[in-house]
Amino acid sequence: MSATRMLVLGVVKLVGEAHGYVVRRELKSWSADAWANVQPGSIYHALKSLARDGLLEPVGTESAEGPARTTYKITESGERELRDRLAHALADATAGNDEVSAAVAMLNLVPRSQAVVLLKNRLAGLEGQLAPTRHGITSMPEMGKPAHVGELFRLWLVHLEGQVRWTRELIGRLEAGEYDLRD
Repeated sequence: MSATRMLVLGVVKLVGEAHGYVVRRELKSWSADAWANVQPGSIYHALKSLARDGLLEPVGTESAEGPARTTYKITESGERELRDRLAHALADATAGNDEVSAAVAMLNLVPRSQAVVLLKNRLAGLEGQLAPTRHGITSMPEMGKPAHVGELFRLWLVHLEGQVRWTRELIGRLEAGEYDLRD
């Protein structure tokens, strides 16, 4: 599931019932257009496809100035899908940055104890990538590759070390009781 679809599901869950403009306004206030490339057209497309897939349900149409606005609520299937996507993004070390960012933006939908467990799984996966990445830096010439290709591994290592540090720190903040989460 794309980060946009996860964010749209999450906003509808948080708000209760929402039409596209409400979802768009909320995501814009989170600057999701910058960090997840969520554009207005993709929000409206996601609402329609999530409804078509049975994850959102239209509950009414509002006719104010301008075109009619369909209001949606999340379905039981949508709730399950959102929980699964949040869990995947928080736990899986291979989840993309957009997906992880979307999950962190909706961290308040996850119980604290579950968030800590999921993030510890992510941390273990990230830490497991450190040694092979470090090895890649030194093994390029041995593998017959140009030495400068090792710079890719250095770049990946810096990113990986930053993710490890951030994940550890977030786990610490959650265990210390920071943030209002669903408990």
